[in-house]
Amino acid sequence: FGSGAGSWLPSMVVVALVSGPNRLDEGRLAEAAGRAGTAVGRVDAGRVREATGYPIGGVPPFGHASDLATFVDEDLLGYDEVWAAAGTPRHVFGVRPEELVRVTAGTVAPLRAPS
Repeated sequence: FGSGAGSWLPSMVVVALVSGPNRLDEGRLAEAAGRAGTAVGRVDAGRVREATGYPIGGVPPFGHASDLATFVDEDLLGYDEVWAAAGTPRHVFGVRPEELVRVTAGTVAPLRAPS
């Protein structure tokens, strides 16, 4: 899956975990965060590293430098195992989606952009 660790709501950086073939729907992310209608975008590489402690492409789903709200696309729960970045763009680890939700204290929501 892909981590949208660079997603932001005004004054708030969040992590959005979405399946690789899916694209993040920013409106759905705002809705899941209780801020429907709020503009959502991506932050730059410097802000990603500042908020998470990791470079873009290597941001793991947990263990960040700051406390970040995490939102998990409901489609991830359809997999037996998903793979996540492990701190660098070259390292990954496998995890059951239910465990991912538990360890991130993630909010499960429909985040996938309609096709």
